[in-house]
Amino acid sequence: MTILAFVILTGWCAVLSGWDLRQRRLPNPLTGGLALAVFGFALLTMQFAAAVAGAVLLVVPYVLVHLVTPAALGAGDVKLAAGLGAAAGLGGAQVWVQAALAAPVLTAAAGVVGLCANRIRRKAGSGGPGPPRAVPHGPAMCAATLLALAATLV
Repeated sequence: MTILAFVILTGWCAVLSGWDLRQRRLPNPLTGGLALAVFGFALLTMQFAAAVAGAVLLVVPYVLVHLVTPAALGAGDVKLAAGLGAAAGLGGAQVWVQAALAAPVLTAAAGVVGLCANRIRRKAGSGGPGPPRAVPHGPAMCAATLLALAATLV
C-alpha cells in the first residue's frame, strides 16, 4: 500500500470511527464507499485477489457472529469488515491476521476501561451514567487495520 493510499484510508477511518462513536451506526455510503475504494485500488495495483481473500475471510466470521447475536455486532460492522478486510489483505497474511485479532481485543479493552470508569465514578459519589453502554466495534476495527498496515510502511 502506498503512503498516499494509507493516508486516505486513515482519513476515511477517522470519519467512520467518529460517526460510529457519535451515532452508534456505520452508514452504508461510508462502508460501501470504503470497500469500493479499496477494491478499486487493488485492481489498479494488480492485488485484487488478495483484497477479495482478505474481505471474504473477515466478513464470514463477522456475518456468523451477527446472525447468532445481532446486538453484539451490527450489520454496519459486517459491511465495514469487507473494506477493512480487503485493505488488510493488501498488506499480506500476517497483516490481515494482526488486524483481525487486534480488533476484538481493542473493543474488549475499551469496554473494560468503560466499566472501570463507571465503577470509579460511582464510588466517588458522582452516580455514574447508569448501565454501561455497548462499545462500538468500528473504531477498533479501523485502529487495528491501520496499526497492522502501518508496520508495512516503515
